[in-house]
Amino acid sequence: MIIDLMTLFPEMCESVLSMSIIGRARKSGAIEIKCHQIRDYTYDKHNRVDDEPYGGGNGMVMMAEPIAACFEAICENRKARPRFIYMSPKGTLLNQKKAIQISEYSNIAILCGHYEGVDERLIEEFIDEQISIGDYVLTGGELPALVLIDVVSRMMDGVLSNKECFEDESHYNGLLEYPQYTRPQIWRGKSVPDVLISGHHANIQKWKLEQSIEQTKKFREDLLK
Repeated sequence: MIIDLMTLFPEMCESVLSMSIIGRARKSGAIEIKCHQIRDYTYDKHNRVDDEPYGGGNGMVMMAEPIAACFEAICENRKARPRFIYMSPKGTLLNQKKAIQISEYSNIAILCGHYEGVDERLIEEFIDEQISIGDYVLTGGELPALVLIDVVSRMMDGVLSNKECFEDESHYNGLLEYPQYTRPQIWRGKSVPDVLISGHHANIQKWKLEQSIEQTKKFREDLLK
């Protein structure tokens, strides 16, 4: 997958995307992520990306042209039009099902908004989809974009060691993940469940499913509905 990230703070994003599993996946070529500075596509000497909103109101609004020029440059460079996603509180709530859908695209471009948002004309003309990571407002779209990149990237071939690494996890199959344990076998008087050290594969798989259902009932009963 190719991901183009459009932001006013590429250094902030690069610092996160260059670390841990995502960083290693970029180095190996399993995924390609490029951060684009929207200010590089401004048309005045001050590199201005925002202006006062028509009709009055608090704050500033990101102008359409720098964003449009940035996206058009991405399209020209990629020789194709990526699916253009805007991280917005108005968007569809991100969940595992949505992440799976997005992972099926070969190239996506993500816009990180700031201030009071983006000129509506840019959204109408260019944006294919708006996505939110929760019912709250952040100071910018960088953190939501990084969340989206992380959850989508880890499903790409070569990022994790195998598909089971994410297919067994919470939400992928509609249930929360079963409890996990590691050494020592007894910690402060509490022991690992006997079934997990029994070596009986079928019983272990049955226990994991039963525990996933119980965990979902306990913490997110709404998912069972």
